[in-house]
Amino acid sequence: MTDTLVKFDRVTKRFGDFTVLKDLDFEVKKGEKVTIIGPSGSGKSTVLRVLMTLEPINEGVVYVDGRPLWHEEKNGRLVPAGEAHLREMRRSLGMVFQQFNLFPHMTVRRNLIEAPVRVLGLSRKEANKRAEELLAMVGLTDQADKYPQQLSGGQQQRVGIARALAMRPQVLLFDEPTSALDPELVGDVLKVIQQLAEEHDLTMLLVTHEMDFARQISDRVCFFDQGTVCEEGPPEQIFKTPKNQRTREFLHAVLHPNE
Repeated sequence: MTDTLVKFDRVTKRFGDFTVLKDLDFEVKKGEKVTIIGPSGSGKSTVLRVLMTLEPINEGVVYVDGRPLWHEEKNGRLVPAGEAHLREMRRSLGMVFQQFNLFPHMTVRRNLIEAPVRVLGLSRKEANKRAEELLAMVGLTDQADKYPQQLSGGQQQRVGIARALAMRPQVLLFDEPTSALDPELVGDVLKVIQQLAEEHDLTMLLVTHEMDFARQISDRVCFFDQGTVCEEGPPEQIFKTPKNQRTREFLHAVLHPNE
């Protein structure tokens, strides 16, 4: 059994005439924390949206834990996956969105309980116990019976993290989890993600503009440009001694914007 949990095998994704992922080969191993950085339009968020089955691919194959995501095998051939296969595969993946995406008409507790009961078949008692444990983990035990609009942006994002974890995903995806937050709230959310990374054997794939955070949390940083991986390596190597000229230009522009 391979320890590769996510694998993009020559994946191409187009929007009309624009190719956003180009013949992409990319993988994430079990337990690895991988951060994707790069300019706008480089395909970073599309990788996550493809994994969450929000965007279909045009060519290639995506594998999650050795199984094709957008395809299923019939008579020894890979054919486009049906809805039942996609639904089953989604269970392996949890996503924390930029805009929180909480259900506004449900309390914090119900936001965490609903999917485990409906999708995983947990009893309400089991789901409630799991929700309480996760709210304690993200420091929001006292907010369980409030509604999302009664919380700050940072608190809502921590609920979003807890909700993703409630499904016990094999891979946790973060799509710029702090970009919609006021600057003073960013630290709390990053602290929670950092704590999860350090204390739990989670596989994480993150897209972020927070370079210091990427440096601290990642086992590997991948620099994307024009739909492909330009350079990847340990954070110290990418941030201190990048080999690719395009990586150097991007990091200089982001880390020294006024020069």
